[in-house]
Amino acid sequence: MRPVCERGRGGDLFMSEQDREHRPTRVAALSGGSSGIGRAIVEAFLAQGWKVAFGARRADRVDEAVTAIGAEPNRLFGGVLDVRDADSIDAFYDAAGAALGPIDIVVNCAAHARPGAFYELSPEEIRSEIDSGLVGALLFSRRGVLDMLARKARGDVIFISSTTATVPWPFHTPYAASKAGVEQAARSISLELEGTGIRSTVVRPGNTLGTDWARDWDAESMGIGERWQRLGLIRHDGFMQTENVAYAVVAAVSAPPGFQLDHVSVHPEAPKV
Repeated sequence: MRPVCERGRGGDLFMSEQDREHRPTRVAALSGGSSGIGRAIVEAFLAQGWKVAFGARRADRVDEAVTAIGAEPNRLFGGVLDVRDADSIDAFYDAAGAALGPIDIVVNCAAHARPGAFYELSPEEIRSEIDSGLVGALLFSRRGVLDMLARKARGDVIFISSTTATVPWPFHTPYAASKAGVEQAARSISLELEGTGIRSTVVRPGNTLGTDWARDWDAESMGIGERWQRLGLIRHDGFMQTENVAYAVVAAVSAPPGFQLDHVSVHPEAPKV
């Protein structure tokens, strides 16, 4: 029987699927969950028997994801969410709580970027990447943490970062800056929340296939990927799948009480020769 991750009160990191039926159900709120890594995390949480509320800016993508995932309505909620807008966040949390119950996992996946030299990006593009990736993560986490503190509940806040947070990554400057900011914010938040039972963790993925990043990129943007490869930022043809990142997130939130993972770096294994 394949084990599944569990944040058990007895301290076991893994439980059998039979034992899973007798554990408390967790409820997650996730931004950027209609596709890519976010969508994989939604599906991984549902596979644990948990409930998930996810949001994205486009209603059509939310509806498409809800239909494709096909979970029961009392286990899955999808709503329109703009993490740059505090009112949108409040409306999302209110609706998610009414549909699924109190939230005890918050996952920040929402972000976007278009590659290019920073001086060629418009001020609006630069501001949008910082707002969605950094400011949005703080606003979305803030509401979730406030709700958990009000209930004196244990919980987890996950920040999806990127290798660009720690490695100089040209032609991705605003995005890289937002992720570096996210990681510093997560470390500071962890100290602010000491003694509350709420943990703050960074999950830092390497190169991953199956995301929607390149959906709107033009030919020039796509060509920048070749430059990244020549610079050694993409070292081989090995890429992770989105479910690999989701596995790391499940493991992070499943750690038993008494310790926490400050950050988890997940990188593709080189193809076996």
